[in-house]
Amino acid sequence: MEIILVVSFSYLSGSIPFGLILTKFFGGQDIRKIGSGNIGATNVLRTGNKFLAALTLVLDILKGYMPVIISLQYFPELIQLSCLLAFLGHIFPVWLKFNGGKGVATYLGILLALSIQLGLLFIFTWMVVSLIFKYSSVSSMFASLTVFVIYTVREIAGPIFKIMSDQTFKTYEIASLSLLLFIFFILIIFTHRKNISNLKNKTEHKIKI
Repeated sequence: MEIILVVSFSYLSGSIPFGLILTKFFGGQDIRKIGSGNIGATNVLRTGNKFLAALTLVLDILKGYMPVIISLQYFPELIQLSCLLAFLGHIFPVWLKFNGGKGVATYLGILLALSIQLGLLFIFTWMVVSLIFKYSSVSSMFASLTVFVIYTVREIAGPIFKIMSDQTFKTYEIASLSLLLFIFFILIIFTHRKNISNLKNKTEHKIKI
């Protein structure tokens, strides 16, 4: 029963298409017919409404953050499942025929729920890479890889590379979190497969703010 409950509220939370809802309600536009057709904050920004883009970003972060926080409090043994289902809810929402977003903001929300340090590491890496290359897709993929590598190296190398001291990780196996972060990295590569093709063809759009 607990598994069904965690799967349900984690997936349903992650599946809420805030980008689509906000642009339709406030702008009368279907975000799926604009830019890349993605429902995330980056594509919402292409409508020219920075406020809606920022609001979409915050809400997409929260829909990853909230179910994981709840699971940590009440179902710590199912935390990996909650993380994964919240993310899958965003990229495969039942309401949109399983055609959702790339999951980056939701992934950040999950990271912040697990560890503030991991979340800040992702944000810092994303910002640095975006300033250098100006591509949101490259920043997202590189930042997710960095989180996985840094966390894994820290655990293998020991205290000398200690970056974080969250008590959160005492509730489940370190190796499981490392595997989960690797799965997220692979899924983010998957959701950015079109961007990778665009990068190869030099047709990928740069960040414009």
